[in-house]
Amino acid sequence: MRKPGEWMQMPIDERILEALDTSGMILSPAVIAKNIDKSRSEVNRRLSVLVEQGFVTRVERGYYEIADRGSEYLSGDFDASELDDEE
Repeated sequence: MRKPGEWMQMPIDERILEALDTSGMILSPAVIAKNIDKSRSEVNRRLSVLVEQGFVTRVERGYYEIADRGSEYLSGDFDASELDDEE
């Protein structure tokens, strides 16, 4: 069972992580947004937070991949609420 943190925005954060995880590819915010039916600007904002929290890695400007922590969260092996106190 996934354990989201208070800092997370649901369901968009999980949908971004799932898109990156299931594709197994490096994706741009525009591609992610198109596939999860959200705006590119909204995805950009959330990607910044997910990178900051270690769930996503910025490969190069405008391209992202899921980080180990993001995969662990999706599989229920990481409790994102542990990060709530760090804000």
